[in-house]
Amino acid sequence: MRVCFFNRSYWPDLGATGQLLTELAEDLVRDYESEISVVAGPPLLEQQADRGLLRGWMPVRREVHNGVKIFRAAGTTFPPRRFAGRAANYLSYFLSACLAGLTVPRPDIVVSLTDPPIIGLAALLTARRYGARFVFLCQDVFPEVASLLEDFHHETVNRLLERINRRLIRQADRVVALGETMRERLIAGKGAVPAKVKVIHNWADCDAIVPGSKWNAFSVAHGMTEMFVVMHSGNLGLSQSLETLLEAASRLRPYSDLVVTLVGDGAKRQSLEAQARLQGLTNVRFLPYQPKHRLLDSFATADVFVISLKRGLAGYIVPSKLYSILAAGRPYVAAVEDACEVAAITRQYHCGLVAEPADPTDLADPDPHSLPRPVPGATSRGQCAAGGARLRSAASGTGLL
Repeated sequence: MRVCFFNRSYWPDLGATGQLLTELAEDLVRDYESEISVVAGPPLLEQQADRGLLRGWMPVRREVHNGVKIFRAAGTTFPPRRFAGRAANYLSYFLSACLAGLTVPRPDIVVSLTDPPIIGLAALLTARRYGARFVFLCQDVFPEVASLLEDFHHETVNRLLERINRRLIRQADRVVALGETMRERLIAGKGAVPAKVKVIHNWADCDAIVPGSKWNAFSVAHGMTEMFVVMHSGNLGLSQSLETLLEAASRLRPYSDLVVTLVGDGAKRQSLEAQARLQGLTNVRFLPYQPKHRLLDSFATADVFVISLKRGLAGYIVPSKLYSILAAGRPYVAAVEDACEVAAITRQYHCGLVAEPADPTDLADPDPHSLPRPVPGATSRGQCAAGGARLRSAASGTGLL
């Protein structure tokens, strides 16, 4: 089987979508002897080193990694913190990806993800050129994702994304949704043919991420072995409403042994760091993305994770970090709507707690009549977690408290 994937993020990028695609492509090569090619963008580190420029003189650069043929489509690399920069990066990558589609080995199947949201058109053109089947894998659903984010309030852009998304869904031989709610959104809102839509959940590498000891190299290096660690790990982007987590951290200041740790990077990191400085949140730490071989230790350092999603995005985005948290055997609080796939999984399997999205009070404040007041000198693992009703309950349910 010869399969060609289109997605801007791929190895060695550390973002969730790129890592998931890398695992899928390499597994298909190793376990199924498939011939896999990927049309991707330049690695994030290269983009950061050469902001605003086109990478080199060649629109497409070729390489091979673990048996996967990678076609690096060049593009601008403006900082993605504003709409104009992201739009330029998307369009320039799209044009190079269209050219790359002319040079990939003849595929049997072409699979498009949704980074950027227009990349499916390049994949569809490639599929039609070679007479291949076309699969549209919806990591995100547009324009709903775009219209609910801070700097995407542009009616013309959203109308264009709506037309593109509907065309890709209509012409796809198979549409992949990440959960049942997303499947319903695609059928009811996008006109997808029910028989064409298949639910395939995201996953975690259960060899790389397993339950581990809190006392490890990561927790020791960052001085968190004796702290009660509330962690958000992954993209610090526009969809997570992480300002809510910082507001919760502000309410938890009386508990000196509790630390809120945000591991990762993204469009919101700078503003979140500025918010933490402005509020004087000494109980908040920002750490960089962790490579795959360090995830076991970084996940084991957390006493409880937080998964969050802006209200209105349920079914249009499915937070993939849930699966790694489950693989690590850690408790979590999901600040998401009831319609979100994460909430459904949480309630079905009793593996975490659900809180109201964008509500720091529900996430952090205890019932003053049922929880003890903080005691000076008390340790987090005994009493300070009482400062967060949801967080305390999630951790105590696993015997951590």
